[in-house]
Amino acid sequence: MPTPTKIELPALRIETIQLMLVGDSPLIVHAWSEKAKKQMLDKQMKKAKQAKEAKDPQADYEQSFYRTPEGHYGFPAIGVKASMVGACRFADLKMTEARGAFHIDAEMLRVLGEPRPREDMVRVGLGTADIRYRPEFVDWRIPVAVKFNANAISAEQIANLLNIAGFAIGIGEWRPERNGQYGRFHVGGADE
Repeated sequence: MPTPTKIELPALRIETIQLMLVGDSPLIVHAWSEKAKKQMLDKQMKKAKQAKEAKDPQADYEQSFYRTPEGHYGFPAIGVKASMVGACRFADLKMTEARGAFHIDAEMLRVLGEPRPREDMVRVGLGTADIRYRPEFVDWRIPVAVKFNANAISAEQIANLLNIAGFAIGIGEWRPERNGQYGRFHVGGADE
């Protein structure tokens, strides 16, 4: 009978760091509205097209918010993680390794700040112009807890990635990664 092989696994060193993202430029959010989702589904199901409804700027604005489960203003956690992973290009880290080295265990992060409506001209589809009504947070903060494997990445590297992400990548609509200037942030210090 063969001798069983003894396996020793090194312990994961999972730690969590609490940080505050502080906005350096306005954050523009734009969640998919139920109306837009229904239109996409109807098109995929080959349903007959309905006559175009009159635009309701206030309803469009209200439906563009992300909400936390508690009903607060929110922003998708995956957007912050994607920004951090994108920042790896500027931090000499491999993006594939970073994806497994840290996580944000939330679906929606709370945005602290008061929004205001904004009206923007956008290009959609084949260059067609349209008007969008979306929330903009001028002064904003987002508390974020990042869980990480301390064997793979340090707390300092996490904070640094977030700082780089805030400057070079951003979050939300018209962020630097998409040739915009909005959604930039930095990691807040103890006095912020």
